[in-house]
Formats: sequence, C-alpha cells, structure tokens
Amino acid sequence: MSSLAGRLRAIPTWQVTLFVALLALGFLVAAQARSEAPRVRYTTQERAPLVETVVGLQAQQDALKAQILDLRSRITASEEGTVGSTQQVRDLNAALLAARVAAGIVALEGPGIVLQLEDSQVSVPAGAAATDYRVSARDLQAVVEELWLAGAEAISINGERIVPTAAIVDIGGSVLVNSAYLAPPYQVAAIGPGDLYGVLAASPGFVDLVRARVDPFGIRISSAQPKTVTVPAYAGSVTLRYARPPAPSPTPAP
Repeated sequence: MSSLAGRLRAIPTWQVTLFVALLALGFLVAAQARSEAPRVRYTTQERAPLVETVVGLQAQQDALKAQILDLRSRITASEEGTVGSTQQVRDLNAALLAARVAAGIVALEGPGIVLQLEDSQVSVPAGAAATDYRVSARDLQAVVEELWLAGAEAISINGERIVPTAAIVDIGGSVLVNSAYLAPPYQVAAIGPGDLYGVLAASPGFVDLVRARVDPFGIRISSAQPKTVTVPAYAGSVTLRYARPPAPSPTPAP
C-alpha cells in the first residue's frame, strides 16, 4: 500500500491534471453523442409530415389561383357581354321617361308664361248673375285650350297638372281640377316656346275671351314671363279599371 502511494506521489502533477482533463472531455463527448442521436432521429421523423403539409398548402394555393383567374375571366366576359344589354337598358329607360313625361307624372321646368285670373271687383248690378263676375271653370278651360293651341307643352292650374284625364268643373264658389278644390285667384302656368305669350295674345279665341269677360264683367287677367316656369307632376290616381293594352298579335308561322 505504501509502495502504491509512493508511486502516485512520484507521478508528476501535470500528468494527473492532463488525465483528469482527458477524462472529463471523454464524458462530454459521450454525453454529446447520446443527445445528438435522438435529435437527428426527431428531425428525420418530423420532416416527412412537414413536407406533406407544405405540398398540400401549395396545392391549395395553386387551386385558389386557378379559381381567381377563372373568376376574372368570367367577369371580363360578363362585362363584354353586358355592353349591348346596357345600351338596351338605357334605351328602355329613355322610353320610360318619355312615357312618364307624356303622362304628366314628371315635374317639368322651362321657359313659359304664368297667367293669373281673378274675380271681378265690380259691384254686381241688381238682377245680374253673380257668377258672371267670378272666374269660372269655363274661363279656365278656354285659357288651357288656347295655351295648347299656342304651343304649350305642360300646363298647371294652382299647382294641379293638366293631363288628358283632368276635369275642370265648377263646384260652388270654387273650381274642381282633377280631385282638388281650387280657390281664386287662379294661376295658370304653362311651359312653351319663347313667343308663347305673343302667339296666345294674337289668338282669336283668347282675344274673344278677354273681350267677353274683362270688359263687360271686370274679370282680371294678368300675365308674367318668369325666367323659368315650373309645372309640377300629376299627383292623382292613374288606376284604369276597364282599359288595358291590346294583346300582341301572334307571329305568323314561317
């Protein structure tokens, strides 16, 4: 035992230090080798599913790209195909607007005149009819007819649009136009050419009306030519109970 201890003491210190260092290095290399093997196996095991996922996502992306391109081509084809139909829609809208204008259900504005008819302020003589000194439905009908003949394109009386079905009727001390009771003074607005008033004033029918109503009974008729005349839309009912468009004729067989 003493000889072994003596031999150990005879070994140089640097050899002992080198032996311990080599021993420690061996342990570290062994430990590193043990940890490296599972990590390599783990990476190898996980790589296949990741590759499959990437491939699947790439396939989905390619499918979406193809779908986007297909949709774009469809949109382009649809846009090219609707050029003609868009023009047809415009033509139909223009025809519809023209029909609405002709029916009087669209408000209009333009050059024209405004005539105002007021009851007489003259005292009614004894034995005379008081109605002769008031503006009547007959007077308004005559003015409307003369305006049409003078070239008017749209007419209203106190905001009531005159349409083909409009009725102008005396009801007591007022006048019924369409379904509205109007009271004097009556403003007749008309849209027409720039010389509408000149044509109206030169009309024999209008001249006869003035002579028959203004001079003997004092009915007052005045006029104005504003820069723009507005004629409102017809607000009454357009329901037809009996009339309807005729059925289209059958196309003859070739």
